[in-house]
Amino acid sequence: MGNLTIGKLARKAQVNVETVRYYQRRGLMPVPPLRESAYRKYSEYDLARIHFIKRAQTLGFTLKEILELLSLRVDPITTCGDVRRRAETKIADMEEKIKVLRRMKKALTKLASECRGRGPTSECPILEMLGSEDL
Repeated sequence: MGNLTIGKLARKAQVNVETVRYYQRRGLMPVPPLRESAYRKYSEYDLARIHFIKRAQTLGFTLKEILELLSLRVDPITTCGDVRRRAETKIADMEEKIKVLRRMKKALTKLASECRGRGPTSECPILEMLGSEDL
């Protein structure tokens, strides 16, 4: 049984009250029933769930992926291997994004090195390249 108001829960979890409500709308957090006092009360379980969500976000998981992880967590037929495969898929996605970012950085570095940093913008090689159809 919970004894935390949404405000206290948010403060303890170091999130905004609207973040808690957003997680509820997205299905990441349960919505406790209204009590006679007209307040909803949250438990330490809810606090732990928010911490799980925030930690998963810091590892790059999207809210959709976190919802899947939360589902796996309570599914009795899920194995640790199932969770590991999700993590490995996430790692592969990150590796691909890193490759793309490296290519972008290389291209932008080349453009920046070709720019003298002086003169009118009409002669700027960066703007010229961005405006060309060859990019």
